[in-house]
Amino acid sequence: MQTKYFKRIFGGLILGLSLLGIGAMSSTTAQAQYRRDDYYQQDRYRRDQDRNRRNDRWNRNQRSGRFNDGYPDLGGTFDLRQTALNAGFTDGVKAGGKDLRNRRGYNYQDEKDYQKATRDYNSSRGDRYLYQQYYRMAFEHGYADGYAGYN
Repeated sequence: MQTKYFKRIFGGLILGLSLLGIGAMSSTTAQAQYRRDDYYQQDRYRRDQDRNRRNDRWNRNQRSGRFNDGYPDLGGTFDLRQTALNAGFTDGVKAGGKDLRNRRGYNYQDEKDYQKATRDYNSSRGDRYLYQQYYRMAFEHGYADGYAGYN
């Protein structure tokens, strides 16, 4: 009778310890995975921060001229430049949004406004060719924003 009793206690003890061991191992595995994922997240965050710092330095070094709006300074008067950039960007956003709504492909060069590039141009502002260059640069950026849905 005592051997059956000891067998039962001994078996229960082994079963309890094995379940306790399995539970402990599974929790350490989950913690290890969490720590690893957390490490990769932090590592990715650090890499992104480094990339942003490098880009900021590069952009600061690449800026030339008197404007820091991302467009090059090709010359001309301030009025010519700003009018062309504003008109081009506005028209680009409209055209990109229209192509997005109509499910057309991404192609700003087939737009009539882009090809003409003379909206709001006035000869008193300056050179027409220079105006068209500014207009087309801004149109490309506006089209990208409009096509992405930022209108």
